[in-house]
Amino acid sequence: MTCLLCEAAKITTWHFEDEHCWVADCEVCDVPMVVWKGHGAEPPEEIVEHMVARLVEVADLVLGSTEYRVDRVMRQIPDHFHAHARTATWWFKV
Repeated sequence: MTCLLCEAAKITTWHFEDEHCWVADCEVCDVPMVVWKGHGAEPPEEIVEHMVARLVEVADLVLGSTEYRVDRVMRQIPDHFHAHARTATWWFKV
């Protein structure tokens, strides 16, 4: 079975990419999300800090600095680290 996050298909707007992660709009909920380039649910803490910082940078620009919260709950793909910048009304887009 192929991991959709490892596939990293560029079907939405991509905002950032480096050797550790990428940040793009989530296909399901249409908010920025950061995805680890490695496969697994628990990357090293220093990589998590780097990824969340990149997500915050993008979310501040895209959503505004007070219009979201970082959500690290991996609902639909629990075995590959990713986090979303959730707006107060993100569930209306699902």
